[in-house]
Amino acid sequence: MHAILPKLAQTDFPAIKRNVLDTLQVNLGYLCNQSCLHCHVNAGPTRKELMDKANIDHVLGFIDEQDIKTLDLTGGAPEMNPHFKYIVTEAVKRGVTVIDRCNLTILEEPGYENFAQFLADNRVQIVASLPCYSSDNVDAQRGDGVFDKSISALQKLNELGYGKALDLHLVYNPQGAQLPPSQIELEREYKTYLQENFDIGFNQLLTITNMPIKRFGSTLISKGQFDDYMNVLKSAYQSLNLDGLMCKSLISVDWQGFIYDCDFNQMLGLPAGVKASKTHISDCLEMNFNQQPITIADHCYGCTAGSGSSCGGSLT
Repeated sequence: MHAILPKLAQTDFPAIKRNVLDTLQVNLGYLCNQSCLHCHVNAGPTRKELMDKANIDHVLGFIDEQDIKTLDLTGGAPEMNPHFKYIVTEAVKRGVTVIDRCNLTILEEPGYENFAQFLADNRVQIVASLPCYSSDNVDAQRGDGVFDKSISALQKLNELGYGKALDLHLVYNPQGAQLPPSQIELEREYKTYLQENFDIGFNQLLTITNMPIKRFGSTLISKGQFDDYMNVLKSAYQSLNLDGLMCKSLISVDWQGFIYDCDFNQMLGLPAGVKASKTHISDCLEMNFNQQPITIADHCYGCTAGSGSSCGGSLT
């Protein structure tokens, strides 16, 4: 794995500050049943890092003290954390909206057959990865057989009310070193194809730019494409995307309980608030995050290029 941060640290990206904090994004661990080429977490089946119950309780304490409205659960496959159901049910008790960033295939794995029903029972919003509606493209990016398992999982979710009474959003990532196409046009294509061929419905398609970090960034370096991709991102910079950046209303937490300004900074080891060292969430219960400076580097251009990119899809 190539070192990425030295290529990103020097930046002319504009200084930004956080507004009102309302979302807590928590990485429950790097364990995953897949190893995707574009994964900025470098997750996979052999990873051992998982958030323990003590840190999950610290997360719940932070939610209480900071009046967090949305809990956004990521991984790896977040469902593979043994305390996944605990954190979901505790958050729901508090009236918090819970998002599960699901790779879909986990719902087809042995031992996880009842997770779709659990998610529906707790009205968890599902943001599901489906980088294309073509089986060849999906399997090329995510592994053989992933497309068929994803379709089966989507049909199961539809039967439980997802895509109608319950929120089901799909995520598109480009196949390589280019920006996503128009989210509106691509969503129309997805909906038509999935409905006509598989009788599958969903709410929204979210297009997310591949970030030049971790596994994807290292692949770019190996192929001699890193600098070219950064030029693509920088040349497509749109200042109007700055207001909608996810980091302006979000804090990211790693599996050990340390906080970051976003999931991408977490993967680069860049502490929150332009600090020299990491801060644990248990030390932030009464911290005022409003107008706190956000740590930036050159990868931030990935969120502001073209139509913009965030965990909620394009910004404009």
